[in-house]
Amino acid sequence: MQRRDFMKMAAAVPLASAAGGTDSPALPTFEEYLKGSAVTREVIDRFLKGPGWAQFDPETGYILSNYMPTDGIDGSATISTVQANGARTSFLYAGRKCRINTYGNSFTQCHQVSDGETWQEYLAAHLGEPIRNFGMGGYGVYQAYRRLRKEESGDLGGEYVVLYVWGDDPIRSLLRCRHAVIYKWWNDQGGRMFHCNFWANLELDLKTGQFVEKPNLCPTRTALYNMTDPEFMVDHLKDDLALQLLVYKDGNIRDLDEAPMSKLAECLNLPLDLGQASTRRQQAGALLDAYSLRATQFILGRTRDFCRQNNKRLLVLLFDPYRAMLELHASGTRYDQPVVDYLRKENFLYFDMNLVHLEDYKKYNLSFDAYRKEYFIGHYNPRGNHFFAYALKDTVVNWLDPKPITYLKPNPETVDFKGYLAGYH
Repeated sequence: MQRRDFMKMAAAVPLASAAGGTDSPALPTFEEYLKGSAVTREVIDRFLKGPGWAQFDPETGYILSNYMPTDGIDGSATISTVQANGARTSFLYAGRKCRINTYGNSFTQCHQVSDGETWQEYLAAHLGEPIRNFGMGGYGVYQAYRRLRKEESGDLGGEYVVLYVWGDDPIRSLLRCRHAVIYKWWNDQGGRMFHCNFWANLELDLKTGQFVEKPNLCPTRTALYNMTDPEFMVDHLKDDLALQLLVYKDGNIRDLDEAPMSKLAECLNLPLDLGQASTRRQQAGALLDAYSLRATQFILGRTRDFCRQNNKRLLVLLFDPYRAMLELHASGTRYDQPVVDYLRKENFLYFDMNLVHLEDYKKYNLSFDAYRKEYFIGHYNPRGNHFFAYALKDTVVNWLDPKPITYLKPNPETVDFKGYLAGYH
């Protein structure tokens, strides 16, 4: 299978849902499935040695590195490089003071395009000031928040902070090791594309009903080799409820530990009846949705509190082109409505790209699938990132104070660029 095909699967497969189905004895047990997620020593060696797409990080598992995946438009390679500060390389106005830092998963990182084709670079060109890109493929909302909290507490902190909530990011927040989800279909390329190892995550304590922030269970380069041991994977993942719900609803295992799932549903005030085999997978999916969306609200609240305490302004981006947007197109409803309701109720500043695309689609006389192919190759193609940047620009311009130089309405007869070249301060 070509690398580009894997990237399309990366965007689509985790969101697939088995509606019903039976617990076939041909499927592995959860324990058997977890044993199969162990990684070879050669893959870990290659990942740690580099070069590769990602590099080890003790908190979030990994961050971006320098690599050239062959997954771009028309089968091209994409140039993906990282700066010493861990941000994706930016060029436009990079010498000026940076006010805006962006965090999220691969749609923030802008996977499948080269460094100069990200939405941050397109927007920076228009605004006349730099925008840092701390996005990383595979992250959930929680892992992006942890990266945000770390960077914004240091010298690279900006006054304006963007947190991008994409697709199944809410589910990823809850997983201790997403590699245990993707290992069946992801191509690690011998370690060059290895990622989604153990990281810090968020879980619900079933005794207290409160969310608990959990540390990375493999926080050192040496500890990462524990992932080569099948028994370690079982021992440390067998009670990961989000992981079990996800692989069960997707039809990858035959068993579901009903007692903790019933307790989880009780904590979330969600009716649950796992006695009906024909609907058990569907109910597992509904429970996972409720769990992940409640966790997302918790993370958003923590992010807002952090930003307020550190005199930063927060903008939340929403986009889910492979589920919520399709649901809105088909029925006008969306599974992530609780998050939207929370953002409105709590008066967050947020931007919803799902609605932008649906409105834009009305201009065209073509199928919705054909419309999406204009912008997506799994992730956004360069045209998609350009469209996203200019869809977002008014929100960003209205957010910034002072306005970017391109919106200060200077007299063209008197522009000397002295103040601009010197930066804001």
